[in-house]
Amino acid sequence: MIFTEGLKSNSDFSRAYKEGKSKANRYLVLYVRENGTEKNRLGVSISKKVGNSVYRHYFKRCVKESYRLHEEMFNSGLDIVVLARNSAKGIKYSDIDSALMHLMRIHKVCS
Repeated sequence: MIFTEGLKSNSDFSRAYKEGKSKANRYLVLYVRENGTEKNRLGVSISKKVGNSVYRHYFKRCVKESYRLHEEMFNSGLDIVVLARNSAKGIKYSDIDSALMHLMRIHKVCS
């Protein structure tokens, strides 16, 4: 069973941006780096350009829920940062879910 923590500190996000590999699609950019532990750490970053605070919070909850539902498929020991692109403004859960899974497959994070 994989346990996931939140990626919280600014230095952790910076390390993921600098040392991680990034891939993007229409709605999301995904950074993945190995963290040397048995746990995955998930962080979500969304700009104010994407929407108001209500939508940004909805977007973060959708990303975290999509990750949680597919968590057993992913390799462990990773820092994963999900960035929302401006084109993600107003999209629904199904689009967020398919975009996230698309990037996970591209990164070969799924086992």
